[in-house]
Amino acid sequence: MMKNQTLILGIGAALFLASCSKKETVDTKNLATDSAAVQTTATDSTAHPVTSAQGDTSENALDWNGTYEAVVPCADCPGIKTSLTLNNDKTFSLTEEYLERKSKNEDKGSFTWDTTGSVITLKGKTANYKYKVGENILIQLDMDGKEIEGPNKDLYVFKKK
Repeated sequence: MMKNQTLILGIGAALFLASCSKKETVDTKNLATDSAAVQTTATDSTAHPVTSAQGDTSENALDWNGTYEAVVPCADCPGIKTSLTLNNDKTFSLTEEYLERKSKNEDKGSFTWDTTGSVITLKGKTANYKYKVGENILIQLDMDGKEIEGPNKDLYVFKKK
């Protein structure tokens, strides 16, 4: 009987203390600004530059540099084997090889991030593509910056090597 009373008293005291504790509120307006400020103070030489977008973006939160590959659809051939390398200094190299043809296109240039920090646009001699940057993938977009729809949309997903 004494153990039960002690147990009930202990639970009651714990509930009382929990109900008396001050509720913590979070100011979400300043939270985004604070997290962006913390990210901009990174001194690691491998840190990616931060865009004007606040919070985590593909540009500042993902390891986006590297080589991506896909075989994209082609109107008059089995496909275009494409290899795209993104460098930390915002330059790229692109190789497009038309399957079952003796045709190959190579281009180099720079790319820019959009204001959301999630889409890049290539600017090369001939290349003028847009890609949505994800975790170890690039999704080729149409020229309006929208994802390509239809039965072949999965063929526009580049996977990181």
